[in-house]
Amino acid sequence: MADRIIQLRKTPDAAADERNYRIKYAELLNAAQLAAVTHRDGPMLVVAGAGSGKTRTLIYRVARLIESGVPAGAILLLTFTRRAAQEMLRRVERLVGDRGGEVAGGTFHSFANLVLRHFGTPIGLKPNFTILDRSDMEDVVNLLRTRMGFGSKDRRFPKKSTIAEAISMARNKHRELKDEIEADFAHLLEHEAEILALAANYENYKRERAMLDYDDLLYRLAELLQQHEPTRRRLSDTYRYIMIDEYQDTNLIQAELVQLLAMTHRNVMAVGDDAQSIYSFRGANFRNILDFPQIFPGAKVVKLEENYRSLQGILDLANEVISHASEKYTKALFTQRVGDLRPLLVRAQDEHTQSRFVAQRILELREEGVELSEIAVLFRSSFHAFDLELELQRRDIPFVKRGGFKFIETAHIKDVLAHLRVITNPVDAVSWMRVLTLVNGVGNRRAERLIEEIIAAPQPEKALMEGAANSGIRAATALDGCARLSNLLGELRTEGRRPADQLAEVMDYYGPIMREAYPDDYPKRERDLEHFQNLAERYRSLDSMLADMALEPPNDSIGDVLAVEADEGYVTLSTIHSAKGLEWRVVFVIWAAEGRFPGPMSVGVEEIEEERRLMYVAGTRARDELYLSYPINMFDRAMGYVMGRPSRFLEDLAPDVLPTALLQEEEQS
Repeated sequence: MADRIIQLRKTPDAAADERNYRIKYAELLNAAQLAAVTHRDGPMLVVAGAGSGKTRTLIYRVARLIESGVPAGAILLLTFTRRAAQEMLRRVERLVGDRGGEVAGGTFHSFANLVLRHFGTPIGLKPNFTILDRSDMEDVVNLLRTRMGFGSKDRRFPKKSTIAEAISMARNKHRELKDEIEADFAHLLEHEAEILALAANYENYKRERAMLDYDDLLYRLAELLQQHEPTRRRLSDTYRYIMIDEYQDTNLIQAELVQLLAMTHRNVMAVGDDAQSIYSFRGANFRNILDFPQIFPGAKVVKLEENYRSLQGILDLANEVISHASEKYTKALFTQRVGDLRPLLVRAQDEHTQSRFVAQRILELREEGVELSEIAVLFRSSFHAFDLELELQRRDIPFVKRGGFKFIETAHIKDVLAHLRVITNPVDAVSWMRVLTLVNGVGNRRAERLIEEIIAAPQPEKALMEGAANSGIRAATALDGCARLSNLLGELRTEGRRPADQLAEVMDYYGPIMREAYPDDYPKRERDLEHFQNLAERYRSLDSMLADMALEPPNDSIGDVLAVEADEGYVTLSTIHSAKGLEWRVVFVIWAAEGRFPGPMSVGVEEIEEERRLMYVAGTRARDELYLSYPINMFDRAMGYVMGRPSRFLEDLAPDVLPTALLQEEEQS
């Protein structure tokens, strides 16, 4: 009887396997990055410390999947800014060619916008819905507040911004508005019944007029995926590999959306840093990243700890600050960069001395060859920089300030956008109100009456003229203004127009109105509009341009930036929240004092822990030099001048981790 032959399987040859890939991953990545990049199926959490190459890891993971035979269109990359998504996908294309352009990428909100416009019919959504930004939302709340009699002068009622914030936070935290008021807005409890009625009215108003506010995009997408299994299954089958950047910034709705989208495969890679979770005021939930292994059982966890940005002294400080966090993924940042510079805690006599130190050191750095654009001053709250701004101006040091008023929130930009929005959504009552009240002689009450006629009519421009003639408008200027507006809108509605051409027509119409309304600063506003015109040249669809302006508008009023006119660049002044994700060669953190950082309103354990993470984020923005300063004499409105001391996050650190310096006036010879 012949012997039975048993075939032995060969052990896979890892080196041979790697030869199948054009990209030499093992040569380009460190061991932890390589482990994340080569992971194929199943859930994975990548805990990526500051400056540890998380973007590089995501890019190479996408490239690896494509080289492994995964169709590029089956990969979904979700980020928190459109710019980040576009930059990542450009880099993927450089690695794998045109196939990289087929990867689906964008923000949670832009993804939700696209899905809802294509698949929103089962939950009653039409494709032409208008997206309300926060100020639009507040305008609707205020309109309904007045209609319901809650805004009369004989009684105090919460401001529109407060009500809008409560509604928004309830959505982001995935809880009933009643529970949100009781938890975070206890001062509104006496008005709870009216606010709940107003919120219900607000929901009805939006649905009747095909409007979604910013929070609705995620909430309605979750509703669609929960209630309509064919759509949920279709999307899950389409996007077989899902990656999420900055996972620590997700809220409960976003975490739920990830689970719904991964229903058929569980191929989710979440990348983030629990130590950089600083956006709870926007609804971000710190627990999402901590609980990821429980939400996705069997998830692998990889830690990226090698830092490619900062000198070790800066990392030692960051490690020490975050080591005292009550809950965290334990990690220790390290670098192979060579350099002995350490951070410095600077004690100033008072606020003005602190400002003088920062300005003087900036001038010294410039003499040492450091470009101004490589220097940043960070602070906990925007008003902390007021004295410094005056000192920089006095010394002719050019700067730009981040974290203030946004381009899209300016009245002149919103005015122009409103004219375009009524073209795409004729029942957008908010935009109609803005457009009509710009007409000389048309006030709020008359505009409201006109709007009801306009949005009920098949031909809005015709209804506008008929309504103006029948609504008691007698002034020739008002009638003429309505006629010019009607003609403009009729022209804009012509088929096949480029968004840039439509915008140019609106600007021609709006220019005289703006110059009359803003005689003191209209040149700056004109520069904003010129910037907007340049942005519009990128678009071929008015719908997509308006969606982008609502979802991720430009951050800065261009007039403020251009006003600097500095050939050598400018110093960046920024809140720490606005600086996250950025880096500079030299960073100053001012007002690193107890009572300012953490602030006086941060008293709960969770709030203090987030402030600790904020200090970690501030310090890890620096590559080479880091200065943290505070005034010894601080003014307190309740107590007058008090003795300042360093932030609790810095106070007890060893001198070899954070040396201290005391500023002294130079003696005159």
